[in-house]
Amino acid sequence: MNNSTYHIFFTNLSNPLRIKIVTSLRQKDKNVTELSKELKVEQSKVSHALASLKCCNIVDVKQKGKQRIYSLNKKTVVPMLKLIDKHAKTFCAGDCKGCGR
Repeated sequence: MNNSTYHIFFTNLSNPLRIKIVTSLRQKDKNVTELSKELKVEQSKVSHALASLKCCNIVDVKQKGKQRIYSLNKKTVVPMLKLIDKHAKTFCAGDCKGCGR
């Protein structure tokens, strides 16, 4: 891996809308309409954000009839999010001013 790979990956996740999408998809797989309504964001913006997340394989998509259902990449992203949660619980608890809490 080189620095540009990390930059692309983390830049993709630094966008507030994309983080909201990732957080929402942790709960359950959804289509664009469901995400748009839940997040109260225009469908076109959600679609654009999903395209970026899909480009880095952060989300997966499958066709279900006429709908496209989005889910988190269960092989790499879901375990990474669990690791981040564990890190935050261990090291960012309490009065952690350095990480914005």
